[in-house]
This record gives sequence, C-alpha cells and structure tokens, in this order.
Amino acid sequence: MKKEIHPDYHEVVFMDTTSGYKFISGSTKHSEETVEMEDGKSYPLIRVEISSDSHPFYTGRQKFTQADGRVDRFNKKYGLADANAAK
Repeated sequence: MKKEIHPDYHEVVFMDTTSGYKFISGSTKHSEETVEMEDGKSYPLIRVEISSDSHPFYTGRQKFTQADGRVDRFNKKYGLADANAAK
C-alpha cells in the first residue's frame, strides 16, 4: 500500500437518534463530539437517523401482508372454494 494516501480508519460510536442505541464500528468519518462507552474509552460520536435497531425491515416489527395471487383473486371474486384449504 502507498503511504499517506489512505484516510484515517479508527473506531467510532454510531448512535441511533430515534432509539438511543449505540454501537462501536470502524469508520473514516470524523466528529468533534465524543462519548464514553462501557469499556471506559472515549470514542468519536456519529449520530444516525436509522439503524438496525429502529428500521422495521431489520427488526422484524413490520407486518407484511400476503399479496394474493391471480388464482386466489379469481376464486375470491367468483366465490369458489380454495383448493389448498380443502386439503
């Protein structure tokens, strides 16, 4: 690797602003704000709006509705019994 062309890679704390969840990760981002973690060390603090703690896709809190297929819609429209339910 060439020297002095790569950004400074260091540990920082990312904090989810909606839930307050904090985690340590490596990053090249810089911040003047610092936070002390449970290990007693002080890390630069990067605030993020969404993380795996608050995003419904990653947490599993979002409810997915099952989209009916063409056959199901046809059967529902004409009042026919579901072939899978009879089995």
